[in-house]
Amino acid sequence: MRKSFALCLLPSAFCLFSSAALAEGITLGVVRSGDNATQWMGITNRLNQSGVAYCVVDLQSVQQATDLTGTKVLFLPNVESLSPQQAIALMEWMKKGGRLIVSGPAGNLSAPEVRQMLRGVLGAYWAFPLSEPSTLKPSKIAGQQKDGESSLRGTVHGGVVIPTNISSQTAATWSVKDSPPAVVNTNQTTFFGWRWGVDAVANVQTDLAWLKSALNRYGVKSVSGVSTTTVGNCVAPVAVPVAVVPVTQGRGVEGQRGRGAVSAASPVTSPQSSRTGILPVTPVTPSPQSPVPNPRPPMPDPTERVAAAGIRVAPGGEAISPQEAIAMRQELENLIGRVESALLTANAANNSVRIAEGKVGNTPTTVAATTLTNNQLSAANTLQQARDVVQSLPGLIANRDYGNARSQWLKTRQSLYNLYPIDRLVENSEIRAMWLDRGTIVQAGSEQGLAKVFDRLAQAGINTVFFEVVNAGYPIYPSQVAPEQNPLTKGWDPLAAAVKLAHERGMELHAWVWTFAIGNQRHNTILNQPENYLGPVLTANPSWANYDRQGNIIPVGQTKPFLDPANPEARRYLLKLFEEIVSRYKVDGLQLDYIRYPFQDPRRGFVYGYGSAARQQFQQLTGVDPINISPGHSLWQKWTEFRTNQVDSFVAEVSQMLRQKRSNLILSVAVFGYPEAQRIETLQQHWEVWARRGDVDLILPMAYAQDTNRFQQLAQPWLTNDSLGGTLVLPGILLLNLPELSAIDQIQLVRDSPNGGYALFAMEHLSNSLQTIFNRTQVTVRRDSKEPSPLRQPFAAAANRLTILQKEWNLLLGSNQLVMSPNDRSQYNTQSAELLKVFNRLAEKPNASNFEAAKKTLTLFRFQFSGWMRLHSMKNNYQVQTWNNRLASLERLLNYGERIVLKRSNSNAVQR
Repeated sequence: MRKSFALCLLPSAFCLFSSAALAEGITLGVVRSGDNATQWMGITNRLNQSGVAYCVVDLQSVQQATDLTGTKVLFLPNVESLSPQQAIALMEWMKKGGRLIVSGPAGNLSAPEVRQMLRGVLGAYWAFPLSEPSTLKPSKIAGQQKDGESSLRGTVHGGVVIPTNISSQTAATWSVKDSPPAVVNTNQTTFFGWRWGVDAVANVQTDLAWLKSALNRYGVKSVSGVSTTTVGNCVAPVAVPVAVVPVTQGRGVEGQRGRGAVSAASPVTSPQSSRTGILPVTPVTPSPQSPVPNPRPPMPDPTERVAAAGIRVAPGGEAISPQEAIAMRQELENLIGRVESALLTANAANNSVRIAEGKVGNTPTTVAATTLTNNQLSAANTLQQARDVVQSLPGLIANRDYGNARSQWLKTRQSLYNLYPIDRLVENSEIRAMWLDRGTIVQAGSEQGLAKVFDRLAQAGINTVFFEVVNAGYPIYPSQVAPEQNPLTKGWDPLAAAVKLAHERGMELHAWVWTFAIGNQRHNTILNQPENYLGPVLTANPSWANYDRQGNIIPVGQTKPFLDPANPEARRYLLKLFEEIVSRYKVDGLQLDYIRYPFQDPRRGFVYGYGSAARQQFQQLTGVDPINISPGHSLWQKWTEFRTNQVDSFVAEVSQMLRQKRSNLILSVAVFGYPEAQRIETLQQHWEVWARRGDVDLILPMAYAQDTNRFQQLAQPWLTNDSLGGTLVLPGILLLNLPELSAIDQIQLVRDSPNGGYALFAMEHLSNSLQTIFNRTQVTVRRDSKEPSPLRQPFAAAANRLTILQKEWNLLLGSNQLVMSPNDRSQYNTQSAELLKVFNRLAEKPNASNFEAAKKTLTLFRFQFSGWMRLHSMKNNYQVQTWNNRLASLERLLNYGERIVLKRSNSNAVQR
């Protein structure tokens, strides 16, 4: 007897399956929505010829994951609009093993936050339609059926689908220039780059061949020559509803995509201390069923949000406000500056203009001839056209020609993005870091699999890897300190393999560890644990738990339990665990993540930090239990300071332990860049103190934003901060859903600021297209690499940066593009030659006297530089400001090198 299979196209909340389909355990649902209503007849005609039974899903009925219970495969043909609730329901359903097929501009008409979420869920996104029909070229990948291959090569009028995840594979390309992707697969999704079921787009044979190929990947077999009709509407079995809090991609290293917590954690009552002198404290005991209600509804945790674009310009004739007009003009001016800066660096490094012998001032030197290549002339014309648009915008807006103003702004921005030199190697001694996440490590599965990941990183020029070693309380290696190794890495030691692989390729490997966050509800389902499981550490040591003011270990609206930073036993445990890592493995550094309290909003009654140890210590200090005070109380500021000091003192303890174990270890911290006072109030994270004390070597503000404008607002205050001593700042850039040229633009902003480099989050979001750009533009990392590392050779890196900077100046001087008086040019030549000489001397012989000479010469040069550039700044102020920033970065490297190279060397000599 033939078995039937029920298909649910983006299942509705209701599915009725045939008994044979249910017995087989495979159900397919097809989603019907307003987007595909006019195409529904063509869609169903094809489905009825597929030989696969299916049921119809009404998209409006899908509001939570339980609405899809019983459905194994969903098909969303040409569904362009999804609500946040529907996208979250889909994501939760997929976490439980659901498989998804989509076609056309899936989700492209949804809200921005939904589009962002779907890119991660689907592993790809529809970028743009092709102007003409094109032939599909199937790739030879696993799961691609061979029978009917001729139909897979049909001619289709579709669009380009861009992969977004490391696991995304291109299953077919279009037979046009550059062979862009047409079909993209992940382990759980298939994305068709055309509107399926539309006669004007593709013929029936091609549509059916690709649908059968996708279903074949998921074990759904069709019956040849058999017509199938709909089984009916999909009806999910009755299930207990699961509450869901909308959550977007985590803000920073800390964020992990997934469902938010809505219920209190399992109750854990902290016993009172038996030590004498400690005043008794009534424990806060949460209820497992009904947590104490908050005075107001919980707000989404902003630490798990990506900053919205700083400026949004969409096509259309909508009015432009004066504030928006200013922002639009400023954004284009800044983008022109960044692009011009990138082109200058690339031209200087690659000698893209003809070189001739000549003189600059009175000093013989190699200069650029004035003849420009066609590419450079084209770039110069585009830059001038962009400047013309900047000048014309005020007039267009004043005349209320808003549609034209918006159109020109968008067109100009894209033309400037396209000018970025992504085809040439750019020399730059900087830290190029990548966070290598737990998911990618687990997916690698072995040292051989992990080697492929490190090969990609090395080819892309990544010289520093932050390797996720402790996540949600689980070490990724077999530990003798922690209660349990991550179950998904048992059977091998990823950390040992990573250290070996990184060092073989000349890369730094830093152990990235979660500090006070000790569990994660979102990971519990992956490990087949109950949703409210607190993790192995708190399960074994419940008295270490931290609480909010209502008695919840996991604050309402959040997903992670935290340790009480005031608990001495919890602190000793973490120190012992970190000591194990740096003692057993030859890691190059340690990075502290979640080095803070959970997010709070005291003005709305959401406060955290009421662990039994903290309450006892504060009560002993003041005579008042902090549970009884609130904002406005005379002791509230002291309570905030008390909690902040717990974090500050622990960072100091970790730093001291590292220096004692191995003085050359680098300590970095992943932090938030909120204004200082706000950060102390809401997170108790005062990282300026750690930097000024010399506890940490690298500060990584997670300035994750959807565009460069907003990224600049978040990162620049800390990039230009001169009060952090010898600590380097590396802004974090979120790759998830960030277009490749936008990522390059954010990196360029960092390079034009005083900085030590940049860090990318995360490996799982490194697309193949961005990888290709990095392969072309960044120096491949090798063990014999001659590129000096700012982390280990800061003085040599500074000398290298100065050399690159002088190449830019000399290129412009040689082509008469740098406006300087003859006297200023003469002084510049003399002083720049002297500066490079003392920097090279310091790089060769790093000692105190050479350091003082370099610093003194640089100070004098920076003082004179503004005068030399006064004329050129009238022509190109952005360029001069960028050069000033790069000179400032030289001073940062000197200060860092003084502490890392000179002071630590002296300290080691004294100890010996």
